[in-house]
Amino acid sequence: MSDRCARPGCGAQAIASLTYDYAQRMVWLDDLSPEEPPVWGICPGHAERLRAPEGWVREDRRERTFT
Repeated sequence: MSDRCARPGCGAQAIASLTYDYAQRMVWLDDLSPEEPPVWGICPGHAERLRAPEGWVREDRRERTFT
């Protein structure tokens, strides 16, 4: 698992795990967990600016948020 943001050209410290479910049209943000590697690790800035595709639902399940 990389500890860096998965967004191309970013390289900042990843703090959230980004997961998609195409069938349900859902996007989830979770706290990083050492037990479960993220599908995509993203930094605070990208996590806060993340927008779900049109018609999808974005759910932020992190316990702590960064601004």
